[in-house]
Amino acid sequence: MISFRAEDGFELRGHLYGDAATAKAGLLIAPAMGVEQRYYAAFARWMAQQGWLVMSFDYRGMGASRPDAMKRSLKGLDADIHTWAERDAAAALSHLDRLLGDRREIHWLGHSLGGQILGMLPNRTRVSRAVTVGCGSGYWRENAIGLRRYVWWLWYVVVPLALPAFGYFPGRKLRKVGDLPRGVMAQWRRWCLDREYMMGEGGDALRARYASLSMPMLSLAFTDDEFMSRRNTESLHGFYAGAHPEMRRIAPKDIGERRIGHFGFFRDRFERSLWPQVSAWLA
Repeated sequence: MISFRAEDGFELRGHLYGDAATAKAGLLIAPAMGVEQRYYAAFARWMAQQGWLVMSFDYRGMGASRPDAMKRSLKGLDADIHTWAERDAAAALSHLDRLLGDRREIHWLGHSLGGQILGMLPNRTRVSRAVTVGCGSGYWRENAIGLRRYVWWLWYVVVPLALPAFGYFPGRKLRKVGDLPRGVMAQWRRWCLDREYMMGEGGDALRARYASLSMPMLSLAFTDDEFMSRRNTESLHGFYAGAHPEMRRIAPKDIGERRIGHFGFFRDRFERSLWPQVSAWLA
């Protein structure tokens, strides 16, 4: 476990895999909404074996970056998704940069939300190549068909009742997503109810920041993703217009599997079938 601080002094926690002295490049893993960094450990270890210095981290309020005083409740934690991106993820990227100690490339791997926020980072141009996994817009009318009824209930009933009642989103109690700071959940709700997702709130200035990124980008999406439809994926990657993302949409049968889904990529059974697509593309 390593510790580092965001620009505002908030202490964050991460893990390192690999050797900074011998690594050919760095790889930062940005988590999905409500997913702790430990979920990515098997993949991170494997990528380190391929020669990368891999760093994972938790956003503030999540996993190892959840303050001890807030283990029971996140009430009072002031954070939204911009905080996670512009302070926490940016601090993780800067920390990995310092650990490398030179101008070796740093690559970004974002799972779901982790792929959505890259354009918000103030130091985003330090990233040489980016991979998104199961990443798309969260606009609810474009969600996978089976999810739409669930998210309608979430956005119009559960969240409006839970946030004022608890002061944060008690996902563990509700068995939905996980505990999230109030500002994160409130902002995510606004985005998911907007056809333009985060651009509806961010406007032309945010759209321009995303479009200005020109690093190579690979999108790995899955036909059986229970959250992200093809349209979700295309909508989000349309924001990265300057990167001209390479889009790969993989069906489980393509790799001899019955199921991949939104979270499956990082399970170690895909070590030989899916993980090499990342290492080969980044090489």
